[in-house]
Amino acid sequence: MPAFRQVTSPADIFDAIRQENLLLHHPYDSFTPVVDFLNAAARDPQVLAIKQTLYRVGPNSPVVEALLEASERGKQVAVLVELKARFDEESNIGWAKRLEQVGVHVVYGLVGLKTHSKIAMVIRREGDGIRRYLHLATGNYNPGTARVYEDLGMFTCNEEMGADATDLFNYLTGYSTKQDYKKLLVAPVNLRQRLESLIAREIGHALAGKKAHLVIKVNAVVDQPIIQLLYQASQSGVQIDLLVRSICCLRPGIKGVSDNIRVTSIVGRYLEHSRIYYFHNGGEEEIYLGSADTMPRNLDHRVEVVFPLEKPAHVRYLKEQVLDVYLRDNLRARLMRSDGTYVRAKPGDKPLDVQDWLMGHRVDKKA
Repeated sequence: MPAFRQVTSPADIFDAIRQENLLLHHPYDSFTPVVDFLNAAARDPQVLAIKQTLYRVGPNSPVVEALLEASERGKQVAVLVELKARFDEESNIGWAKRLEQVGVHVVYGLVGLKTHSKIAMVIRREGDGIRRYLHLATGNYNPGTARVYEDLGMFTCNEEMGADATDLFNYLTGYSTKQDYKKLLVAPVNLRQRLESLIAREIGHALAGKKAHLVIKVNAVVDQPIIQLLYQASQSGVQIDLLVRSICCLRPGIKGVSDNIRVTSIVGRYLEHSRIYYFHNGGEEEIYLGSADTMPRNLDHRVEVVFPLEKPAHVRYLKEQVLDVYLRDNLRARLMRSDGTYVRAKPGDKPLDVQDWLMGHRVDKKA
């Protein structure tokens, strides 16, 4: 990531984040800045506390080692470890024990809710007050999978997001039952309601005769109320592009029902894992990123976090140099037909593999 290339001290990382929100697109961007961020927090004498959720971290985790070091250096460290993370149950139990042994406050989540959110918060003393630095992501804190999973992450010190993060961690530790958030969309609190309202807003634009467009990139589309709302949006004139790697219960291209919906699945060298929600919004484009698929389990039975991109250059990058390119892929793409079967896209005169394109077309996200 350009802003971290000249880091010479922990303070440089925090200086870079104070200047602007920073976006990472893995594996095209290295996961190293995330580890550097946590190592800097562990070693910076101005850092007072670190709070983080851990879902799948894997063995020999530099992320957990940074949290261990932070606790050993006298910082307050609180970590929510999800013990039911598929394939990583044994590893997570081991890490939880090690964290507890050095005095980390380890929480195991809320009864009946799997914690699937990806968030880290660093609380730093600055001047006469404190500042909260966040890393929010679509993928796990796992350097191994970050090399083969396509994911997105953002660093920010936005005050409203920081306040939301504090409320979220209080919610996860049982100290808060807060039902409203300023910036973050949090399941099972307000995520479903906010997603439905954002789709409904796009319907309103279409009915008013304005251009209306939704692009949703997720692992799965299963949730019946969301599917019904997308059908309604299609019938209202909203153009809808769904990039769905795995199961999709919606059927596109049905006359009078889903004429304006296209469903594409891309399977390539890297596992498509990011969740991206794009809304044209009458020309005031908005993009949200997060850990949640459009499935009942994600919207109602897990703790998920979806967050807005607020830097125009990041919105422009994801729309023009990520989502638009995915929709032009004609080598890896499979297109769903109205009967639920898939056909390969036709390469035509200009074959395009989105993953190869992204490897060869990195852009300066500071532009």
